[in-house]
Amino acid sequence: MAENKTKPTKVSVAEFLKKKATGQQLADSQELVKMFRDITGSPPKMWGPSIVGFGSYHYVYESGREGDAPLLGFSPRKPEMVLYVMPCGDPPGLRKKLGKCKMSVSCIYIRKLDDIDRAVLKELAQAAVKDLRARYPER
Repeated sequence: MAENKTKPTKVSVAEFLKKKATGQQLADSQELVKMFRDITGSPPKMWGPSIVGFGSYHYVYESGREGDAPLLGFSPRKPEMVLYVMPCGDPPGLRKKLGKCKMSVSCIYIRKLDDIDRAVLKELAQAAVKDLRARYPER
C-alpha cells in the first residue's frame, strides 16, 4: 500500500507563510492561524510542503488503508486559498451560507476571507472538528 505523502514536517509555518503569501493572502493566513488554533486548541504545523494544519486524527478505512490528517488546515495558493474543512458534522444547509467560494468534498476555495462569512466558516470548522474527534478518538 502506498505511503501517505502529506505528513507533518519540521518546517516553520511563519517562514512558509512569509515565502508563499503576500498582502491580503498573508493577512488572511494569519487570521486563519488564529481561528483554527482557537478551534482545535493545537498550534499550526506544516503538513507536506504546502498545507498549514491544526491538530490531527488517525483514520482507518475498511480497505485497511490508514493514516493521519490534520483536523483543519489551509494552503495559500494562487489564485485561491484552499481551506481543508471536512464536511462531516455540517449542520444542514450551512455550507450554502458561506458566501463567494467554490467547494469540493473537503476543500473550500476562496480568493479572500472577506468573500465569505467568517461566523459560518467558524461554525463549519467547529462542527467538523467535533465530528472528527467523535469518529476518530485520540489514541
